[in-house]
Amino acid sequence: MTIAEYKQQFIEFMVACDVLTFGDFVTKSGRSTPYFVNTGRYRTGAQMQRLGGFYADAIGDRLRSHNLEIDVLFGPAYKGIPLVVATATALADRGTDLAYSFNRKEAKDHGEGGTLVGHTPADGDRILFVEDVTTAGTSIRETAPLLRDAANVHLAGLVVSVDRCERGTGSLAALDQVAADFDMDTFAIVTARDIIEHLHGRLIDGRLILDDQGRDAMEAYLSEWGP
Repeated sequence: MTIAEYKQQFIEFMVACDVLTFGDFVTKSGRSTPYFVNTGRYRTGAQMQRLGGFYADAIGDRLRSHNLEIDVLFGPAYKGIPLVVATATALADRGTDLAYSFNRKEAKDHGEGGTLVGHTPADGDRILFVEDVTTAGTSIRETAPLLRDAANVHLAGLVVSVDRCERGTGSLAALDQVAADFDMDTFAIVTARDIIEHLHGRLIDGRLILDDQGRDAMEAYLSEWGP
């Protein structure tokens, strides 16, 4: 099954930005992995503009296919902050102007004070979290109480750039665990399976990014750590 064109473009975009790399790495959870996604490597305005567009593509797909309804985008600090701004801007460019907010790691004790920046949560707000990747859902677990303390909000969902298709802290896939724990929708721009399907044996700018050995290493990793 051929994946959507914007997903193919996003995978190649991550490779071009050195965000998606292959080799020997260790994840934050301590797992040895043959590939790594580091969104901290996006470093120009043009890259962030395109990245926001890919998030907007994924959100648009979900709005149509799952009747997802959202009012507010929320980016957990720190990596979620530029992601939520880029996504909100891209959606506004396409005619969907949503509020956005993010949190400070430490509450501000002067001026307006508080922990949340941007839109002030209101009763009934349907909030979509915008993240890079997730394994244990730590940032969601830290920030969901902040939002719920601020108002009677509805946690509508979570979008990430890459679903690594691996277990979180339990037996479920990480995104499925977050969905179950918070009773909300979770989805990604692309999955690890999409990456294998699109990159295996394909030349990108004259380079073979994922050969048979790399594909086999990813499959072995998913076999070991998948749900």
